[in-house]
Amino acid sequence: MNKDKIIYWTTTGIITAMMLFSAFGYFTNPDMKAAFVHLGFPDYFRIELGVLKVLGALALILPMVSGKIKSFAYFGFALTFVSAFIAHISSADPLSVAVAPIVFLILLGVSYIFYNKTNS
Repeated sequence: MNKDKIIYWTTTGIITAMMLFSAFGYFTNPDMKAAFVHLGFPDYFRIELGVLKVLGALALILPMVSGKIKSFAYFGFALTFVSAFIAHISSADPLSVAVAPIVFLILLGVSYIFYNKTNS
């Protein structure tokens, strides 16, 4: 396996694991429910976002999914990370909490760049 594929699979694996882990938390962790209330989101958004995170993670990691669908997943995750950053800043959360989505946005960007490199 060459360097580009290693970078792609590593960053994609991290993003996928994080999305699946957070989706699981959305469905099972009462603290996550409270966090959505703190950010001012309705409860149904937590469920909707959890389902979409699972679907997006599967789209990124499964090789039989088309590139067009993967692009939608990348875009959706990028939108999620930017929105999370804005929500945390707007809710006066500590900078350490608000910066985490930006870190994952950077990892997502690296995954996307190397996905295009390895599939062109």
